[in-house]
Amino acid sequence: MADLRTEYVGLTLRNPVVVASAGITETAARIKRAADAGAGAVVMKSFFEPQYARQSPTPRFRVLKPRIGRARALTLYSFEQASPFSEEEYAAEIARSKKAVSIPVIASLSCLSDEMWRRAARLVAEAGADAIECNASCPYGMHTLGACDFAGESARVTALVKGEVAIPVIPKMTPQLSDPVAVALGLQAAGANGVVMFNRFTGLDIDLEQERPIMHGGYAGHGGPWALQYTLRWIAAASPRLGIPVAASGGVGSGEDVAKLILAGATVTETCAAVVLGGYGAIRKLVNGLEDFMVAKGYKTLAEFRGKVCDRILPSEEVERRRVCVARIDMAKCSRCDTCFKVCIYDAVDKSTGDYIVTRDACSGCGLCVELCPRDAIELTAL
Repeated sequence: MADLRTEYVGLTLRNPVVVASAGITETAARIKRAADAGAGAVVMKSFFEPQYARQSPTPRFRVLKPRIGRARALTLYSFEQASPFSEEEYAAEIARSKKAVSIPVIASLSCLSDEMWRRAARLVAEAGADAIECNASCPYGMHTLGACDFAGESARVTALVKGEVAIPVIPKMTPQLSDPVAVALGLQAAGANGVVMFNRFTGLDIDLEQERPIMHGGYAGHGGPWALQYTLRWIAAASPRLGIPVAASGGVGSGEDVAKLILAGATVTETCAAVVLGGYGAIRKLVNGLEDFMVAKGYKTLAEFRGKVCDRILPSEEVERRRVCVARIDMAKCSRCDTCFKVCIYDAVDKSTGDYIVTRDACSGCGLCVELCPRDAIELTAL
């Protein structure tokens, strides 16, 4: 049987699945639901200093499903900002949560003034929070407009909060950076006990009929399974260079995703959209999926494969570039839908005889037709 326990910023978690800061962790009752569903830890919905941010508009969720041909993506687009609580109420809810569950409860703070950073940090620490996530990405979305030096401000806030409390302090990084590795190293130098990579992207969608932003009329966070590759890329780059643990956040939708992020070097993974869209039962599916992966691979502990992929990532100059394969179409499976013919920019698909035949000399072996065939009728074969 696989042992899913892990050590994160000095805390022992029964598994690496952490429920991220959102409405699903706003209250002690919801935190208990997450714990009962199997979460290793929870991050309470963020306290924001600006009072206007403590009330979210309605509606505040859209599930966007953009389509290109038959391919469809999914984006959870939301404007769900802060906890409705004042700093004193937030601390009291932390205390109630600690009485309700046995797993670690991590506070999440986003303040504007140094005075409030200090006050809120002291309050949640006194209330029993096991750690503090510092969400210093400036007022919601402002870093995207160039209004904030995220790297400098987040490092400064990390040191400030570290000076006030004895519990672990974990800055949460925005993904909208030119060099996330350098920022993570700077946060480590500032005393961070760990880092979260990453917060949600800030984006925009437009109602073409109204010719205005959808939903509440402004920018919003957007996340979903499409974000996983970005998160994997930067954690694999950062984790070998850091001496502090990384919490992976962005794109986690399955136990296999959790396994991938640990292979890239993450210590824990935070999930939000999977629970928002799938309910608290999604947590158990993530945990079970990770355990299934470990059993299938013969891993007994997470440490056995954490970061295993990092030294297997080839630099660009070492990537094999010879043409080694071509596509082959199985006409017994082919529905003659014409997809392969339409997308092949190399004109390698000949349908003049009524059958679909790949011209070997023309085919580049790119693999796109294999990915798009709705009947799995195409495979790549060696030259």
